[in-house]
Amino acid sequence: MNEQLRIQSAPGSVAEVIERLDAVNDGLPKRLKQCAGITRRHLQLIAVSTVSEMAGACDVAPSAYIRFCQALGFSGYTEMQSLFRARFTDFRPDYDKRLANLREEGAVGTGRLLADFGEAGHKSLMALANTVTNDGLDRIAHGMAAARTVHLVGLRRAFSVVSSMAYIFDQMGVPAQLHYGAGMLSSGKSIYQSDVLFAATYAPFSEETVRLAETVSQRGIPVYCLTDTEKCPIAEYASELLIAREDEVSGFRALNASITLTTALAVAVRGLSEPT
Repeated sequence: MNEQLRIQSAPGSVAEVIERLDAVNDGLPKRLKQCAGITRRHLQLIAVSTVSEMAGACDVAPSAYIRFCQALGFSGYTEMQSLFRARFTDFRPDYDKRLANLREEGAVGTGRLLADFGEAGHKSLMALANTVTNDGLDRIAHGMAAARTVHLVGLRRAFSVVSSMAYIFDQMGVPAQLHYGAGMLSSGKSIYQSDVLFAATYAPFSEETVRLAETVSQRGIPVYCLTDTEKCPIAEYASELLIAREDEVSGFRALNASITLTTALAVAVRGLSEPT
């Protein structure tokens, strides 16, 4: 790597990373400049993506993306990701900024958006094979099938996932209870020893969901979790953890992987409940 691109100290904040991205961009080789452009527009991906996923988004090899991280002063991708995970909520763009990015890229037409979200959904579904094991999914399905009641919780973006599960369970006659935000302070009292809790939350994570999962787990009740990173706080309390990473379009995330995964899980639970 060109000695001019070597920076001795790692950035100490996300704002400093952005400043360095802008400062070194013109002097970067073609592949690293490609990394800089994509990363600058999609900083929110770093906290929840592997180096292979970031490299894929930039259309470069993982080794090239690591060299890009080093050009910014980091020892590698792990050090850069740790910084972004610690400050995730500080730089996640609001919806106005996400729309502005789409306009800047000329991607606000319906046809282009449909194509982009379709491609993102395909990538998300393909990535499930790297984050979900059949054994883990089987254990969750068996645990749910054996439970008196399956309790479902997921707030904000995750609510559509668990409400879809609740609908499927209701149609198939599986005893389930969907928990809403209004009752979070006391809803744990309605979860009994013979029940299980399925909690869905994505970075930067729902404090209410994490709190309920912790309370239920401390009572010895199985907790299963769906999230988008191993760093989810519920991982500490969960019997099993499912990871579904959703590919993004300028910060917007459909829930293709999560909905597909939980639909398969819900149907499997009903299948296991059938008389033998």
